[in-house]
Amino acid sequence: MELSEHLFRREAGRMVATLTRIFGSDNLALAEDVVQDAFCRALEVWRFRGVPENPSAWLMTTAKNRALDLLRRHRTARTYEPELGRMLKSEWTLAPTVEERFSDNAVEDDQLRMMFSCCHPRLPDEAQVALMLNILCGFSVDEVAAAFMSSHAAIEKRVTRAKKVLAGSGKLFDIANASDFSKRLPAVQRALYLLFNEGYHGASPEAAVRADLCHEAMRLAALLLERPLSATPVTHALSALMCLDAARLPARVDGAGNLTSLFDQDRSLWDRQLIAEGLKLLELSAAGPELSEYHLEAAIASVHAMARSVEETDWGQIVSLYDELLAIRPSPVVALNRAIAIAQHQGPERGLEEIRRVANADRLGNYPFYHAALGEFELRSGRDKIAREHFIIALALARNPMEQKFFKQRMDVCGDSAPPRA
Repeated sequence: MELSEHLFRREAGRMVATLTRIFGSDNLALAEDVVQDAFCRALEVWRFRGVPENPSAWLMTTAKNRALDLLRRHRTARTYEPELGRMLKSEWTLAPTVEERFSDNAVEDDQLRMMFSCCHPRLPDEAQVALMLNILCGFSVDEVAAAFMSSHAAIEKRVTRAKKVLAGSGKLFDIANASDFSKRLPAVQRALYLLFNEGYHGASPEAAVRADLCHEAMRLAALLLERPLSATPVTHALSALMCLDAARLPARVDGAGNLTSLFDQDRSLWDRQLIAEGLKLLELSAAGPELSEYHLEAAIASVHAMARSVEETDWGQIVSLYDELLAIRPSPVVALNRAIAIAQHQGPERGLEEIRRVANADRLGNYPFYHAALGEFELRSGRDKIAREHFIIALALARNPMEQKFFKQRMDVCGDSAPPRA
């Protein structure tokens, strides 16, 4: 049998965080080896005995027992986490100390420590995010590269160097230090944002939608909301954005497994409970004067969530929100999304005008939905042949079978009128 990717992502980061708390940051590789051993053991045992009723607890127990074995055999030859070292060297206190570190509350604290440890000030912002995605969120090097639109080799070097910095830090981050905590929080928020986006509309070669990544990002964001120091208006805005976007996940893929755009989704499938939670979090995010990119993206998502149809959507308000977003976070992708909203509000020709004005549009050359948007605008303007050419380019750049099928379908309807796809 194969371990599910969702189970790996959910448990790998939790176990690595706890084991690194025990072994010390300079023994990160050892922690990762123990986790790998636990999953290999699961593959062997579960193949014959079946998956246990609580696979998470089974994995944690296996990792804990392996850690105890290593500590007993090497406790005099290694230097472990300074705060726990004395307790780990005595047989009387060894097992109780490790047992305590594997309690639910301690595991949550250790995940926070690891999140903030990955955001070491000696590391550039992108290296901080890459390290967190790799260690705590279970991203492979290829997936981190896709999130950054970078090469495998470049990200592998970045992650390797970042792990060396983390290993040399001596110990994991002290989450009780309010000043350092606040300084590192934005990088943690950014990492969770990237994790959610990779699941919602990422570049995975396997699938265009990966709900497990979205839910993992939401789970980690919830950890931030549970702590007063990290439950800031920006964190509330980020969590609101995740909830409002995740509410649309049940409609992003239809019953036949086809990718469905916002404009064609069955809105009756949207998760109303998540929408209500997102709107509540967005309201809470209004406390304080700060207006972040997450506030604006969540506000855009809320306009979509509250509209009963594409036609009843307040596109003028969405354009205004994109104007504000461009002012604080200019990027070609944001400008592209703004052009799509303008096309909905003022027609496809205006959309084409705006897409031609996108700054640094060359950075979108390998982004399939840039060419798909051009195709949709041309299609709605009655230029079917030009539209088809754009969809052919989008098809060639498709990153997975779902996107390929989606673009082929758009090519097949080039004679029909259709709204632009976001």
